[in-house]
Amino acid sequence: MPTWPIPTIKALLEPTIVHMGYELYAIEQSGHAGRTLRVSIDGPEAITIGDCEQVSRVIGPILDHAGTIAGPYELEVSSPGAERPLRGKPDYERFNGKRVNVHYRSGESEAVVEGHLIAVDEAGIAVQARGLRGRAPVIVHIAWDDVASGRLALSL
Repeated sequence: MPTWPIPTIKALLEPTIVHMGYELYAIEQSGHAGRTLRVSIDGPEAITIGDCEQVSRVIGPILDHAGTIAGPYELEVSSPGAERPLRGKPDYERFNGKRVNVHYRSGESEAVVEGHLIAVDEAGIAVQARGLRGRAPVIVHIAWDDVASGRLALSL
């Protein structure tokens, strides 16, 4: 599998993607033979297929002209998805009030809470989760140092 210079590709594409009104959420090399470049974009509004097509049409020629990827490759442009990872305080602030799934350290072990993100501040986050067996909801306070990972969670 070839190894592509992802930081160089990011530096090449990010100014154009930002100029188009999007955020470059992530870039990764993937696929069966490692010949797929997956670019995730985000924005203030939900990302549409049209947004992905537009970005793909613009960045494809930039990549081809720069020659940073030797040989044939596939370009995939997508959104981070409905259950996107939360990558730090700005993401938690942006999605305050939404349903989340958070893995966190609790003493010597790791725990998981799923519920509505109800507070984000300098100390950490608060998630309101359903109580056990029909009991009143519980609020779980998690310090930033204890947050292992988080993502948006779909409500079914």
